[in-house]
Amino acid sequence: MQKQAIKKRLQPNFQDNGIKMCLGPGRVMIFLFLLINISFFLPCRAEADLHVKDGLLLDGYDTPFVMRGVNFPHVWYTDKTEQSLVDIAGVGSNAVRVVLGNGEQWGPTTAEEVADIIEQCKKLKMIAILEVHDCTGYPESSNGVPLSTATDYWLSIKDVLEGQEDYVIINIANEPFGNNVESSVWIDEHVGAVTTLRNAGLNHCLMVDAANWGQDWEEIMLNNAPTVFAADPLGNIVFSVHMYQVYNNRSIIDNYLSTFVNEHKLPLVIGEFGADHAGEDVDEESILELAEYYNIGYLGWSWSGNSGGTESLDITINFDVNQLSTWGDFLINSTYGIKNTSQSASIYTETTDTDTDTTTDTDTTTTTDTDTTTESNTETDTDTDTTTTTDTDTATESNTETDTDTDINPTPGCGDTNTNPGCGIE
Repeated sequence: MQKQAIKKRLQPNFQDNGIKMCLGPGRVMIFLFLLINISFFLPCRAEADLHVKDGLLLDGYDTPFVMRGVNFPHVWYTDKTEQSLVDIAGVGSNAVRVVLGNGEQWGPTTAEEVADIIEQCKKLKMIAILEVHDCTGYPESSNGVPLSTATDYWLSIKDVLEGQEDYVIINIANEPFGNNVESSVWIDEHVGAVTTLRNAGLNHCLMVDAANWGQDWEEIMLNNAPTVFAADPLGNIVFSVHMYQVYNNRSIIDNYLSTFVNEHKLPLVIGEFGADHAGEDVDEESILELAEYYNIGYLGWSWSGNSGGTESLDITINFDVNQLSTWGDFLINSTYGIKNTSQSASIYTETTDTDTDTTTDTDTTTTTDTDTTTESNTETDTDTDTTTTTDTDTATESNTETDTDTDINPTPGCGDTNTNPGCGIE
């Protein structure tokens, strides 16, 4: 960090290349005076890493961080990732949720891929939320796999995650439980996953998805999030609800968000949402407005590539940032959209050099070298690859076997398809 670099430059070098330096008392006092005053004006790391405190998600400078961004389907469109991340940052996103696979259904996404994604997000000044998609809808979905397979995946790529706690949130698994799951199962499985990750030394901020394909219409997460949070020895969990057709009016949305903020006092993010889903309406206008009111993060689904009747969830047409869909234009450009409400994490704005390597200046003079070269990395490549990857072989999971005893048991969506499951309700 720049603070460390400046300190190293100002550290007196009493012996260098056999030349002894002698500083008189007067010069020592001047040196200490300069050091203290420069340190006073530099940002101070109150805490390490992204962390939760008093119901808020804070970054490493103890500054609240409110996510404003989108989901990107990396595991299905690996050839689109590099340019898409540039474009996602270009529309103002301060975070991106990246779809990975652990090899049970998709992928596996290799450790090298994950490392590259993290480094690119850092250069673009975005927080990376990484999620495993293979567990989606388990056990209701016949293709879904247990939550434990996601924790195994995180442990397998532990080496590229360690040291990135300032920049990465681990979303343990995407929508790991479908409908008709006992509350105790959702609680126990997540407590077990959190315990496993912490015991392995992964101290990152964790994200936990709601039951019911993320929509939590049975309010399992709403009622039991405090129990899961209390089981984390670090107290560093953010909860994520996916708002689709269950959230089709303002009062339902307001009740859910206000419960987390005012009663639980726990951090919440709207990890997925759209303007509609499978022909059913979503109150996206209220979602944006109330998220801003409660200082809750949101991540729209998804950049492009949806299929199986959910193509309207595409934010861009054919991954082209210059062709926004109606949904994408609203998400990005409306009053409470990304461009008007996004603020970068202070881990990127409080320092002038975001590179992770630090150059040590061993100059034997006592000159206070405070030159701070600013590396903004704001270059935006607008090369828009218009090649369309259209997989029409996808099968849509209708989940018609779900419990119909309640009026709000939603169809989970198309994410249970095997080839191009890009609609994200899974």
